[in-house]
Amino acid sequence: MVRSFRFGVNLMSLAPADEWRAKCRRAEELGYDVILAPDHLGMPAPFPALVAAAEATERPRLGTFVLNAGFWNPALLAREVATTDALTGGRLELGLGTGYVQAEHETAGLPWGSPGERVDHLRRTVEELGRILDSEGQQPRPVQERVPLLIGGNGDRMLRLTAEHADIAAFTAARTRDGGALEPLAAEELGERVALYRKLAAGRAEPAELNLLIQIVTVTDDPGAAIQPWLSHIPHLTEQQVLEMPIVLVGTLDDIVERVRAQRDRFGFSYLTVLEPNMEAFAPVVARLREA
Repeated sequence: MVRSFRFGVNLMSLAPADEWRAKCRRAEELGYDVILAPDHLGMPAPFPALVAAAEATERPRLGTFVLNAGFWNPALLAREVATTDALTGGRLELGLGTGYVQAEHETAGLPWGSPGERVDHLRRTVEELGRILDSEGQQPRPVQERVPLLIGGNGDRMLRLTAEHADIAAFTAARTRDGGALEPLAAEELGERVALYRKLAAGRAEPAELNLLIQIVTVTDDPGAAIQPWLSHIPHLTEQQVLEMPIVLVGTLDDIVERVRAQRDRFGFSYLTVLEPNMEAFAPVVARLREA
């Protein structure tokens, strides 16, 4: 069964109250289904930002994209999740990840640990959070019977955790290098990651929704010229390989719309997230795909 498209925008820049609400209303006007907030130092605190977004809008869901599990313990996170779900009228979607920026942990005075330790911490967080929210005596309580859980990651252990617990499997389509730098994956590598996830998730009663974070969006008649500023950041890939990366949508509006459809057919990505700077550029794609 082919899932209908959903579209999210990750709002990363802090603004005064009126500007924040106006930005959220604009996202709603443009047709985005989910307004998202990241969890990085130097960016808006996610839960109050989402409550403010709910007050300014009526239709979109509100989500974290994604919480850095190392910043949270399950008991305090459960309180934030339940309160935010209540204050947003049951519109919350909870996104969780291990975190990938060591400097943020050091600034916060929190342990960083090895990749394996970070995945272990995320697993404990997911499992304990579920236990707390399911407890009959838990107060406050979320409005939703189950707050949808998104888990983001690409590594083998992360994909196993996602297959076991997540309602939404989010692919960043990048590997983490030392210091927190992200190196994008070519289409073939991403396909291998999705194939492994599907193998691990084969026994699920309900298939998860698959999400992809789009990094570059440019509507243009000259994709080669448009991609030039990015090539120095990914020297291991050719210009054509970059243009074929699923996280890069560069070309005419017709070309991008067809690529999005083709990637849903190939990989299963029906829920696409763009970053705030691409919110307006991606809006015509959202509108066109709504017409289909």
